[in-house]
This record gives sequence, C-alpha cells and structure tokens, in this order.
Amino acid sequence: MTPDEDILSPDDRDFVTALASGLEVILAFGETHPRMTLSEVAARTGMNRARARRFLLTLHALGYVRKQGRNFELAPRVLQLGYAFLSSNDYRSVIQQMLEDITRQCGESSSLGVLDGEEVTYMARSSSPHRLLAITLSVGTRLPAAHTSMGRVLLAQLPEAKLDAWLAGIALEQHTDKTITDKDELKRCILEVRRQGYAIADQELDSGLRSLAVPAFDANGKLLGAINISTNAARIDHDTLIQEYLPLLQQKAQEIHATIS
Repeated sequence: MTPDEDILSPDDRDFVTALASGLEVILAFGETHPRMTLSEVAARTGMNRARARRFLLTLHALGYVRKQGRNFELAPRVLQLGYAFLSSNDYRSVIQQMLEDITRQCGESSSLGVLDGEEVTYMARSSSPHRLLAITLSVGTRLPAAHTSMGRVLLAQLPEAKLDAWLAGIALEQHTDKTITDKDELKRCILEVRRQGYAIADQELDSGLRSLAVPAFDANGKLLGAINISTNAARIDHDTLIQEYLPLLQQKAQEIHATIS
C-alpha cells in the first residue's frame, strides 16, 4: 500500500521514542525466537540491558509478556493488538470467501497480502492440501516483497520516486538459483508488472514454488492488497497460470472491486 505522506521521523518532536521501543521489543519475538533472556532481547533490539529490562518489565506488568525464570515470552494478550486491526477491516470476511472460492475452483492455495516495509504480510489465506514451503503460511506470515508475486504487484502500485527509494533501501538475498538479486533487473520486472497488471514469481523464494498475483481495489479505487494463487512448479506450468489461473484471479479482483466500498 502507498506509504502515509505524513509519517513522522524519529527526530520529530511528536515522535514517542518509548512507544516505538516497546513495540520493537514485542516484534523481537517470533517463530525463531519465541522465548528469550534479557540479554538476547537486548542483542536483538540493539538496546542496552537496562533499557531492554525496563521495557520487558513494563510489558510484563501490562500483561503482554510472560516471565518464566530467566526467559521472557509473549503472552496471549498480544493477540488483542492484531485483532483490533483485523476487526476494524470488515472486508476481510468477503475476501476470505473469495479466496476459498479460488481454492475450490482450482485446487490451489490463495492469499491476500499487503506491503509492510520490505515484506508482504499475509492478511487472509485459503489453504489447499498441497504443502508448498518448508514454513507454514498463515495470517501474519511475512515474506520478502522483492521475491513474491504479491510483493511485486504491490510495489508496482508505488509512484516512481517511492519505488526507487524502496529499492535503494533494501538488500536482495539469494534464495534459489532463480532469485533476482540485481536491483536494476528487479525494477524492470516491477515496471513490467505495472504494465501488464499481474506478477508471476517463479521459484525465486523457494525451489518448486510458482505464484501468480493481481492487485485488489475497493469500489473507490483504494488498494486493499494483492491476491494470489500459489502452486508447485512441477504440477502447474506457466501456460496454465496465464490461461486458466489469471482469468480466475482477475474475476475475483473484479468481484472485490464491485463488492467492497
């Protein structure tokens, strides 16, 4: 989605550093670091031990963090932060139905993602029985935007200057032998996505993973995110993506546009 024009910089007088640091501590926890000591939290956030300790103890007092011996972990109350966002976006139930329709019609997984910094965040998902990645994809999963079909569709919606700034600020990581790691080549790819209205990511993030995505707008032209179909490259070829799956995705995008205001 297009970044907010009025976003504050950290040196702005209205920027609350303590709030930003508290959120940074929460975000330090994740699938690879579900439980950490004070020293580990300090290292992951770049804070000194005293500062990290104050934030952890405050979050513990508020019920967002649990303490077990020397270890800290997120408490279930953190889910309220995500639920507040999800419940305020009532279009998700409509999109969820659309994604489930896609899965029923083609037998493949389908998702809605939004751009968040350098990553795409999964906001809704309909899973097929086929396992595509080593990780489990679900609502809240984050993947690098540069190497995903949804990410490239969303990047294609950015104005030229913001796209250039985004490209200048990222480091491209090699995931497979097909991963695009040259920024000029990636920009050409994104501009082609902008021209044609859809993106295909072919085994750039994970060997065997092939995906197709299109943008989804509401009735007022506001970008809601990107919807995709992800499949196994050994099972579904490029022609099938274009001839069968692309019309299906475009149809669902049109239905979203006509339904959500």
